[in-house]
Amino acid sequence: MQKGYETVTIAGEDLILHPYKAIYWPAEQVLFIADLHLGKATHFRKAGIAVPAAVEDNNLDKLTALFLDFKPKRVLFLGDLFHSDYNSNWEEFGMLITQFQKISFELVPGNHDIMAQSEYEKFGIVIQPLDYRLGPFMLTHYPVEEEEKGCYHLSGHVHPGVRLRGGGRQSLRLPCFYFGAHQGILPAFGAFTGYMTLKPSKGDLIFVVLEGGVLAVN
Repeated sequence: MQKGYETVTIAGEDLILHPYKAIYWPAEQVLFIADLHLGKATHFRKAGIAVPAAVEDNNLDKLTALFLDFKPKRVLFLGDLFHSDYNSNWEEFGMLITQFQKISFELVPGNHDIMAQSEYEKFGIVIQPLDYRLGPFMLTHYPVEEEEKGCYHLSGHVHPGVRLRGGGRQSLRLPCFYFGAHQGILPAFGAFTGYMTLKPSKGDLIFVVLEGGVLAVN
């Protein structure tokens, strides 16, 4: 395992946590990514809100690095792949993924995935069910409230983060990977996304995402 990664065993499977906020499942050569919100910066600029164009370039650069690093057979996007209606960033993303023809790109839809089916089809993206079973995992966009026996949920949507406290009144909020008794929540991959501070329960596993690394905090 390379420096900066962490491995956690969930549902009997080893999962590699990457500091780019992705999970790699080596046994099945699957890469899990949630909440890219591609096109969000362009969407905001159209609304008159100043957002640097480099935000989108950063997202695509990190995706490329992950594809080259892990060489997955499948990439599963757990919802909110694109932020809103079609814009030119979709074509840039399409140009990127068509360079990796040996990878199957698949989407478990989220609330922001509102483009026409034809837009996904033209780049060969497979649309999976809202609840997609893969091995011991149930893949969804939304976290679940109740345990479903026989599977472990992996999702996104809430953009999880935690607050770390130091001496005095010092504190720092950081995005995190969260693993509870029956579900795990991925941090938002997108560079232009906030996060919701979680309050972990006893026994939950939390891994914060730092610059260039992932660190267990409990």
